[in-house]
Amino acid sequence: MPRPIRATFDLDALRANLALTRAKVGRARIWAVVKANAYGHGLLRAARALEQADGFALLDLDDAVRLREAGFRHPILLLEGCFEPGDLAVAAEYGLTPVVHCLPQIEMLELSGLPVRLPVHLKLNTGMNRLGFALNEFAPALERLQRCTAVGTITLMTHFAEAETAGVKEPLQVFEAAASGIDAPRTLANSAAILRYPQTHADWVRPGIMLYGCSPLPDQSAEAIGLRPVMTLSSEIIAVQTLQPGEGTGYGRLFKAESPTRVGVVACGYADGYPRHAPTGTPVLVAGRRTRLLGRVSMDMLAVDLTDIPEAGIGTPVTLWGEGLSADEVAAAAGTVSYELLCALAPRVPQVEKN
Repeated sequence: MPRPIRATFDLDALRANLALTRAKVGRARIWAVVKANAYGHGLLRAARALEQADGFALLDLDDAVRLREAGFRHPILLLEGCFEPGDLAVAAEYGLTPVVHCLPQIEMLELSGLPVRLPVHLKLNTGMNRLGFALNEFAPALERLQRCTAVGTITLMTHFAEAETAGVKEPLQVFEAAASGIDAPRTLANSAAILRYPQTHADWVRPGIMLYGCSPLPDQSAEAIGLRPVMTLSSEIIAVQTLQPGEGTGYGRLFKAESPTRVGVVACGYADGYPRHAPTGTPVLVAGRRTRLLGRVSMDMLAVDLTDIPEAGIGTPVTLWGEGLSADEVAAAAGTVSYELLCALAPRVPQVEKN
């Protein structure tokens, strides 16, 4: 028999999260962000469930081609644009939309000699300071794209650095100053802005983490927002140990019992994608009941406290995150974000779809 660990994907939850997004944004069109293998959920699996989105946004040219060859005719946005001149020919062949965020990308377009005009997204840096033109560079960049025979429709774009915390007031002012008087579609809002700042919805929105059932907001749970978890990582107890006071468990014996403690060993470790740095106290569900992680996570196993769950034993089901236990909560306990947990799911974990 295979190890009992598995990742289950609830595709109805993915559809429901898209529907909730649609209800939030009104007439704005939706770029469903499916980068990083759809946040660990499987590119083609997620795209099939998200077929009611207006377009898909991702990074890798190969992934965009996979979507096209699988039959998806939606617009596809390349979030980091093209990296070399040959990419433009592929973008033209497959009808892709590259982001343009730096001068070399404009120069590639000007020299490309493409037989068609590509739609592009021109990106403004409003404070994230990763990709995008500075405010004083934006108008000249736009003028060059407007003159370029390889460029068709131009959409104006930015990305918010602090929509989930400090807000969007200042970057929105920068964007509005740059876009003032320009007759072009706009896309600004990520998941946090979709939920918190309707004034940013514009023509297109770009939901990512919210589609997969996690919250982008530190002060509001996914459940409170109405989002449903898509991925559930589950396993079983494969051994039980009883610790006496002073005895420990795991490498380094980071957890030491202060009283008699019943410990369950779970078939899940950091080689499956569970965070090695998760500390004692990280929440886990055993037989649907909340308990805690104990000690250091190993490559293939971790330990949980069964002291208050006397009925649990070998074969008892365990939920590491997902249905009944948000990945957001597990990530917060581990000092990271749910994005990392979902994307880190290891290829060796068996995957199951439902709905």
